[in-house]
Amino acid sequence: MSVDFAATLTRGAQALGVELPPAAVARLGGYFAELLQWSKKTNLVSTEAGEEEIVDKHFLDSLALLPHLGEGPAHLLDIGSGAGFPGLACAAARPELSVTLVEPRLKRTVFLGHVARKVGLTQVRVLCCRAEDRDRLPDTWPCTHITCRALTELGPFLHMVERFAPSAPTVICMKGPKWQEEMRAAAPLLAASPYRLSAERPYRLPLSGAERMLLFFTVHR
Repeated sequence: MSVDFAATLTRGAQALGVELPPAAVARLGGYFAELLQWSKKTNLVSTEAGEEEIVDKHFLDSLALLPHLGEGPAHLLDIGSGAGFPGLACAAARPELSVTLVEPRLKRTVFLGHVARKVGLTQVRVLCCRAEDRDRLPDTWPCTHITCRALTELGPFLHMVERFAPSAPTVICMKGPKWQEEMRAAAPLLAASPYRLSAERPYRLPLSGAERMLLFFTVHR
């Protein structure tokens, strides 16, 4: 690895208000090494992305979620997990966190399962299915938080996760600088949704300075 992953990650995480113990940095380093190795033969991240960009855009962006998951027991449902961001990265940082990774592409689920075993994440479950698959992912799936980085349209995503609303999870959507446009486009679906926007948390990626926004949606009673 040409980038000093441990130092870069630790410095970036501190800028986000996330303190990583050495064991967490080691787990995330193992994940990073496997990602680079598997990316040589499997499409996991952009082939044009440099190592520092991967740390910033994927690992650090994922870790920005951690302070918002609370300190008590939590179960994060990560829909469209792809190469494991943000769910697997959060689990590597906090191994006591229960995480379900939902990803329809088999090669990616094989990778996710491999990394979870490799770095010893016993609280991670990988489901090879779509979010709409009620047989694999029933409406009663236990989760306190739901997130997604892969899907670009806010309205359809919130509509997709409506079936989990009875358990009142917090839905956290990770968005870029055009989030206000997405909110306007989602207005018709939001009007009929059990979820309401409850908080906005802007932040910047520590290395690139790119603008990001966390949108929190909670069940409207």
